[in-house]
Amino acid sequence: MKLSINMTACEGRGLCAEVLPELITLDDWGFPMLAGGVPPGLEGPARDAVRLCPRLALKLLAHTRSR
Repeated sequence: MKLSINMTACEGRGLCAEVLPELITLDDWGFPMLAGGVPPGLEGPARDAVRLCPRLALKLLAHTRSR
């Protein structure tokens, strides 16, 4: 699984980084930066971060295989 951020929708409130600090850090302006894919042990917290985003700017995507 992979997280995706809609930077246009994001207001940099930082809630996602509080819920999922293992994968999301904040830049100098408070906007999220992703560390990479979501390991199996963090799928639950990743879903929580997506659900709690006040601007619906965070999405959880399934990995797709390229051909």
